[in-house]
Amino acid sequence: MLKSKTFLKKTRAGGVMKIVREHYLRDDIGCGAPGCAACGRAHGGPALEPQPQDPASSLWPRPHYLMPDTNVLLHQIDVLEDPAIRNVIVLQTVLQEVRNRSAPIYKRIRDVTSNQDKHFYTFTNEHHRETYVEQEQGENANDRNDRAIRVAAKWYNEHLKKMSAENQLQVIFITNDRKNKEKAVEEGIPAFTCEEYVKSLTANPELIDRLACLSEEGNEIESGKIIFSEHLPLSKLQQGIKSGSYLQGTFRASRENYLEATVWVHGDTEENKEIILQGLKHLNRAIHEDIVAVELLPRSQWVAPSSVVLHDEGQNEDDVDREEEREHLLKTAVNEKMLKPTGRVVGIIKRNWRPYCGMLSKSDIKESRRHLFTPADRRIPRIRIETRQASTLEGRRIIVAIDGWPRNSRYPNGHFVKNLGDVGEKETETEVLLLEHDVPHEPFSQAVLSFLPKMPWSITEKDMKNREDLRHLCVCSVDPPGCTDIDDALHCRELSNGNLEVGVHIADVSHFIRPGNALDQESARRGTTVYLCEKRIDMVPELLSSNLCSLRCNVDRLAFSCIWEMDHNAEILKTRFTKSVINSKASLTYAEAQMRIDSATMNDDITTSLRGLNKLAKILKKGRIEKGALTLSSPEVRFHMDSETHDPIDLQTKELRETNSMVEEFMLLANISVAKKIHEEFSEHALLRKHPAPPSSNYEILVKAAKSKNLEIKTDTAKSLADSLDRAECPAFPYLNTLLRILATRCMMQAVYFCSGMDNDFHHYGLASPIYTHFTSPIRRYADIIVHRLLAVAIGADCTYPELTDKHKLADICKNLNFRHKMSQYAQRASVAFHTQLFFKSKGIVSEEAYILFVRKNAIVVLIPKYGLEGTVFFEEKDKPKPQLIYNDETPSLEIEGTVFHVFDKVKVKIMLDSSNLQHQKIRMALVEPQISGVSIPTDISNVDLNEPGRKKRKFEK
Repeated sequence: MLKSKTFLKKTRAGGVMKIVREHYLRDDIGCGAPGCAACGRAHGGPALEPQPQDPASSLWPRPHYLMPDTNVLLHQIDVLEDPAIRNVIVLQTVLQEVRNRSAPIYKRIRDVTSNQDKHFYTFTNEHHRETYVEQEQGENANDRNDRAIRVAAKWYNEHLKKMSAENQLQVIFITNDRKNKEKAVEEGIPAFTCEEYVKSLTANPELIDRLACLSEEGNEIESGKIIFSEHLPLSKLQQGIKSGSYLQGTFRASRENYLEATVWVHGDTEENKEIILQGLKHLNRAIHEDIVAVELLPRSQWVAPSSVVLHDEGQNEDDVDREEEREHLLKTAVNEKMLKPTGRVVGIIKRNWRPYCGMLSKSDIKESRRHLFTPADRRIPRIRIETRQASTLEGRRIIVAIDGWPRNSRYPNGHFVKNLGDVGEKETETEVLLLEHDVPHEPFSQAVLSFLPKMPWSITEKDMKNREDLRHLCVCSVDPPGCTDIDDALHCRELSNGNLEVGVHIADVSHFIRPGNALDQESARRGTTVYLCEKRIDMVPELLSSNLCSLRCNVDRLAFSCIWEMDHNAEILKTRFTKSVINSKASLTYAEAQMRIDSATMNDDITTSLRGLNKLAKILKKGRIEKGALTLSSPEVRFHMDSETHDPIDLQTKELRETNSMVEEFMLLANISVAKKIHEEFSEHALLRKHPAPPSSNYEILVKAAKSKNLEIKTDTAKSLADSLDRAECPAFPYLNTLLRILATRCMMQAVYFCSGMDNDFHHYGLASPIYTHFTSPIRRYADIIVHRLLAVAIGADCTYPELTDKHKLADICKNLNFRHKMSQYAQRASVAFHTQLFFKSKGIVSEEAYILFVRKNAIVVLIPKYGLEGTVFFEEKDKPKPQLIYNDETPSLEIEGTVFHVFDKVKVKIMLDSSNLQHQKIRMALVEPQISGVSIPTDISNVDLNEPGRKKRKFEK
């Protein structure tokens, strides 16, 4: 049956256009109940159970299916995802509304409906002859959709009666809309609120904790004084942003200080790019990563960023007076130059809430159901939740979602989602750090795995089309020990004309991952492989990453080769690119390759090739450094694991060999050569990588620190920075140069992927290269797969597809890749921090030499070279007399009881694991030398309990 609607529309040119919309109605759409004779087998995919065996509801003890409305799906998704809730009918009307309002929840619903065990059925009510409803005159879209849901519920109940009169199967309508519920009951449809239904499931009391706590705006001021000002409605915010009275930006909370945040203003304006917010009332219930509207305060009220470290550890939930006291700590006398634009949040444009990992801080009130949840991420405020499982959840990592933040509440309200496991356990903590950094780590779905090649796999004649056979070349790979995802291999040989041929051969991942399929979409979503201390979260399934794409030795593998002809001075005479087949003759570690190069007795083909590569790499590196490329430093650590327990037994900084540099030089050269080629061919849609030059203000800390040691660091260009770092030597203090390079690394901007058609500045500051991309690691980076596809089209080895030449689509891919790349780095750091804690837990208290990296108002940040470990030594502690501290920002220096500390000063510190806060177990450092009365701790300390005040939590330290 065909319904059509005709209307007239005026065009821009002033003409009139007749538009006809056709809507097809069918009577062969199945109801989803398997035993239904009327529908036959009209439904496909997951279906409802013929006799629902769901937990009995005291409100409706008979077998039933559930039909939720849009708001239940949007707000109570955590309840619906619980294994106890099954046999749910999701209407097309509801699904479309959810899709328009929340992409993440739409994805979660799609995942649930495709899970066969859940028995969720999607019913296409908008195309069913008997359930389609037209919008009546004067009826708004919302009311029409509510009516459509009620019509579908009523139809289902009549339809199910025909199927089986004796079993009385019915559909229960779940809605939190009071009016809609009343209308449903009037029409004879069984209807309950989500809370009523969940509370009626007496066999599953834990489900009540997962209910989202939704206070209606009007009823939120039920008790207590109003703490926060009202958020302005979106319409007023948009008007204010348009007129310039408000600014729109991303809210970034501080890890160091819960009473301070910054807002990064959207747009290109250089002025007021970053706005500081100080104090609870000015933060006005914004949460990290929210898009907010801020109002600039008058210049007389501007403040300077605070150097005080403040963490919210109060036990009293709503002690606002204490907060006001602490806010005074932030206000310190500062000179005019340090004042920054300051503002207050007037409204929220978009909430960016996610589920948060953390721990329950159990209420001191006996039998209380209301408790505070402390997130693992210090940038997120504590969340008030109601739970009946407090004693079970204490000492465990849990996930909580935020539901809202009333004006009279010091903290937001939320609900319990999931119990992850005991705090401190390796599996639990790894899960937490992956969730907290939004690293996709679920197993690859069957849909994704279905696009993998069938085993056993071998190279066919079809694969050899547009491909060169390079199996005769003496190719080898050089990687870290234990590496199974080998992306790259190299060769070097002398040509008959006396020149050298050098080849970089990269795994041809794009041969296996074809554009647009489920495998491609999943790789694009993950963006990068994440390397944790003892596990790897692959971007592509293991069959590809460790087998078919990995350039292992003595097996034929498909590759993408970049081959240069060079003279003996590493001058490039010719460059060519080709898809190829290679057979690696050796998979070496950096140490093995170095040993071959240094050996006086080894002269085989592989060793000769390595020596040729190493000689050229040194010339290439010298040339890069002369052009102004930076050689920076960051202390990387390596754990030695116990083979049985997998606990860290030793911790060392990574040793870098010549061979590390050799491989790096040729990877850089390949990336630059490919970048030039794809940009030449696709000037508007090449995927490139740039490293912006830091603003001069970023270098202040480095320049001041060097000045304190009578050294001058010039920062006007990358070349002058590189040269002044090379000159900054101090014979009496050899480690100083490394410290300066570590500090220079902290001044840098983040390198980012971008689409050439969307940007004019291509320059890579750190490499001093006018153009750069990533080509050499397609097994672990999705950017490289796109670059391979572009290069394949450029050399005629593969065909293009629409998305590849759509600069807006590429820009979106780049945005996701930049986010995933950043999160992967943070997750890796968190993994190192956790394993460092495990190491010191077993090692006990140790004393080591350290150097000061930064001075703060009440602390110094130090680096311990032996372990590559950074930590903070605090000089103000709770319940201890405060020492006299004088902070000088100009030098920068900190004077404590007459002893002055400068950046790079050598100190001695005690390192121990502080378990007093189970949630944030941390490496704690205390000053040993220089000796300062009442501040430093004695050198012979060994039996002092440094975990005070942790007595009451000891029961969890199993």
